[in-house]
Amino acid sequence: MESKSGKKRLVHGLALLMATALVLSACSGNGKSGEASGSPSAQTQQSSPSASGDSAGGNETAIDPLGKYDPPIEVTTVRNLSDVVENNVLGVLKGETLEDNRWSRLYEEQLGIKIKYDWVVKGNPESDQYQQKMNVTLASGELPDFLPVNAIQLKQLAESDMIEDMTDLYEKYASPLLKDILSQEGSGPFDAATLNGKLMAVPQVEPSIERAMFIWVRTDWLEKVGLQPPKTMADVLAIAKAFSENDPDGNGKKDTVGLGLTKGLWGGSMGLEGFMAGYKAYPNIWIEGPDGKLAFGSIQPEVKKALQVLQDMMKNGQLDKEFGIKDGGKVAEDITAGKLGLEYGEQWNSIWPLQLNKDNDPKAQWRAFPIVTEDGSKAMVPEKFSTTKFFAVRKGAKHPEAVIKLFNMHVEKNWGETAEFDKYYAPKEAESVWQLSPVTPAPPKKNVTAFREIDAARKAGDFSKLTGEPKTIQEKIDLYNSGSKEGFAVWGWERIYGPEGSMGITDQYDKNDQFLIDKFVGAPTPTMVERKATLEKMQNETFVKIILGQSIDEFDKFVADWKKLGGDKITQEVNEWYASTKK
Repeated sequence: MESKSGKKRLVHGLALLMATALVLSACSGNGKSGEASGSPSAQTQQSSPSASGDSAGGNETAIDPLGKYDPPIEVTTVRNLSDVVENNVLGVLKGETLEDNRWSRLYEEQLGIKIKYDWVVKGNPESDQYQQKMNVTLASGELPDFLPVNAIQLKQLAESDMIEDMTDLYEKYASPLLKDILSQEGSGPFDAATLNGKLMAVPQVEPSIERAMFIWVRTDWLEKVGLQPPKTMADVLAIAKAFSENDPDGNGKKDTVGLGLTKGLWGGSMGLEGFMAGYKAYPNIWIEGPDGKLAFGSIQPEVKKALQVLQDMMKNGQLDKEFGIKDGGKVAEDITAGKLGLEYGEQWNSIWPLQLNKDNDPKAQWRAFPIVTEDGSKAMVPEKFSTTKFFAVRKGAKHPEAVIKLFNMHVEKNWGETAEFDKYYAPKEAESVWQLSPVTPAPPKKNVTAFREIDAARKAGDFSKLTGEPKTIQEKIDLYNSGSKEGFAVWGWERIYGPEGSMGITDQYDKNDQFLIDKFVGAPTPTMVERKATLEKMQNETFVKIILGQSIDEFDKFVADWKKLGGDKITQEVNEWYASTKK
């Protein structure tokens, strides 16, 4: 049970979080700790000998990572309900709800774990509504049994002594498959979840390599305006100009936009990361300078140059003048309506939002191209440290190991010996069924690995040996190639894994050593906890204002303010951490 003093410390520590919504994004610790508080040994032995060991005589037996609680237990958590899950999963499946579906039934039937949601918020984890609800929950101290938090929230909870030390529990209960999958991106995700030598949450590893950016171009428009795929940033600008001025939709009106962009500026769809990389600008990540020290990408002069280009595009009518008030959903509506033919995004963009355009206009065709630079030299693809979701367990939870067992089952039914990929991950009748689960761990390189298997089979002319995810994906491509309308987003899948697919570009990025990985992967520094949200808000507001026409000199003021308001201190702390990793 939480102490009153713990709740008071948490309320005080989270005051800044209540003022500013923190983004919950879009992979082994080696610290040792003492006996975990709230150890499950006595409690679990009463309900599940197969899950925790033999209580008789005090001698533990081998733990079954997939053992069932008998009688069943109930655990509470919270979550969001994204548009994709609501529309493309629950909207097409019969007899399944967020509370009662194939994943919840699997967890109850095979693990003896019933999942109850204290609250569910519609929309993405980045939404203001979700963040406000999460921050109220954290500040109240009335936590569910387990919950997803970002790195700063995790640190606040740990410092307030409100969550369990998971060090020993993870070693004890995580399956060999889970341990392998969560370690495939190295120790970074666990480093981020380890505070004072203790693993304070289970990191839900998100692949950095597969969040690469591409230039998505509507190629039927490209042919109509007589241009070739982009090789340099000058080509990108020429395409944007032609798409906004040369009536690519053929309706005789000047009603199309050159480049799609959202008010949030960054992210997997309509984000600016790939565009700015064209000018060797890498906002929001820490890069190593010539002196061997880390510097924050957002304050480098290359960003100023990229912002000037975007401002010029706005002045010339190549950007939506209302972009500053349009989120991704609103820009997706423009794409669906055929008003936009160029955007930077990740590999899945062909499934959303571009599939919406294809469904609305069968003649529309999109293709991903590699990001490019000003001079045509090899582009470096910025990769922000992607593991930003950590599952923390409430201090005193009766079964703190339960969330690990959910992780175990999720990877087992998708990539283990008993996997049923077509049922639990991506069945033909729906997309993203895996998102019905409250925990969604996955192998970090699963997509590029699937592409390589499919591509090898395609070149050999024999798909018969494909299994699991590659087999399911190829079946979707076969549906597309046959002209079938069966299933969802078959065109979108072909645009990712087909001969011209985005994952083929990821494969080349990887082989050509083009990834520029965020160098800071540690837990948030003290000043980050206090100032990061404020500095990010200031940065993004300044960048939007500059794009909309404010003086480019505002960038220099932003840099000075960033440094003065905590940036210099954060830089010092980051470099102290970086130096410690080299010892």
